[in-house]
Amino acid sequence: MTRTRPQENLNPSDIAREQFNIAADLLELDQSMRAVLSVPKRQLLVSIPVKMDDGSIKVFEGFRVQYNIARGPGKGGIRYHPDVSLDEVRALAAWMTWKCATVGIPYGGAKGGVRVDPHKLSQGELERLTRRYAVEISPIIGPHVDIPAPDVYTNEQTMAWIMDTISMITGGSQLGIVTGKPISLGGSLGRAEATARGCQFTIREACKLLGINLSGARVAVQGFGNAGSIAARLLHEDGAKIIAVSDTRGGIFNPKGFDPVAALKHKEKKGSVIGFKNTEMITNSDLLTLNCDILVPAALENQINLDNAHQIKARIVAEAANGPVTPGADRVLFENGVFDIPDILANAGGVTVSYFEWVQDQYGFFWSDDEVNKYLEKIMVKAFHEVNDKATQYKTHLRTGAYCLAVSRVADATRIRGIFP
Repeated sequence: MTRTRPQENLNPSDIAREQFNIAADLLELDQSMRAVLSVPKRQLLVSIPVKMDDGSIKVFEGFRVQYNIARGPGKGGIRYHPDVSLDEVRALAAWMTWKCATVGIPYGGAKGGVRVDPHKLSQGELERLTRRYAVEISPIIGPHVDIPAPDVYTNEQTMAWIMDTISMITGGSQLGIVTGKPISLGGSLGRAEATARGCQFTIREACKLLGINLSGARVAVQGFGNAGSIAARLLHEDGAKIIAVSDTRGGIFNPKGFDPVAALKHKEKKGSVIGFKNTEMITNSDLLTLNCDILVPAALENQINLDNAHQIKARIVAEAANGPVTPGADRVLFENGVFDIPDILANAGGVTVSYFEWVQDQYGFFWSDDEVNKYLEKIMVKAFHEVNDKATQYKTHLRTGAYCLAVSRVADATRIRGIFP
């Protein structure tokens, strides 16, 4: 008789709520505080009319959600994707709230998105879309209110357009209105590598804790975009053996390892890692269950779930992506002894260096690469051990440890501030 696995709720907003409730139960959070922290502070839905190159006008839908700003201005990226929804943006804003609190930077959580396939727009159409979206959300963003950043299918050029648009409205250059900007417009050195470097720092600490020698450790990376490709390179520089990587078309595998920099050059030339020399093709799902020491999910949400969690063989999972592991999979990994570094810790390097960029913009004084990386390592290492201590205290996995740390910090800030009026 075939045993049917239980169906999981993969709605990102419901998952974020479940993760919060698990921590709230352990913290014995009272019902009043739960009520405040379990809902977004502000949700904005906007219509974005854009004049297309052929003279027609299309109307796109955009979102900006500020989940909580008790500890500081809202912070979170803007994504352009045809599947963007309010539920997704709401969940991502919640995760940003807990992420900022986990690493102790003075930000709340926010997120934005536009439902659009950017690959179908010209550069001029993208610029007009971005500028109109910036105007539509301008009443609720600002250097001390809510600070957007790049996310899926947006980049430093997108941020430059937003900065310029808001600057034109206010009549003065607003460097701190967004982060992830070009260096020439107040961007920070080290920002492009920050998410991957923060992940590298937490993996190093996990290896020390578990007695794993990172030099020679076998690493598989699902998602060979910005975070995944840079994480592979940095871990390769640490002496790790990169045995598999993948992109949207599929993955490549060589148990003896390969050079991820050369694999990236192949991808840039051919459009995919598939076909890279001396490797065999594997699927994205097969990559997750490879026999390896370290698995880095750096692609999409819900990749490790109840269907495959019991097949994960890695000793360490480091979540470079947002939400790659479901709550059900969390329990399975923990029971099987897999050390999972959750997204709100593992990929917090990006928002941490965004914070550095914002600080530099406020002072008009900019740091060197070495200074950025030194400060980032200090924050990530400290946060890793604080999260591990919480997990040990509550006899749970690192995700709930991180949530207990983050929720308690946001709850304390909310309690001390009080409720107005």
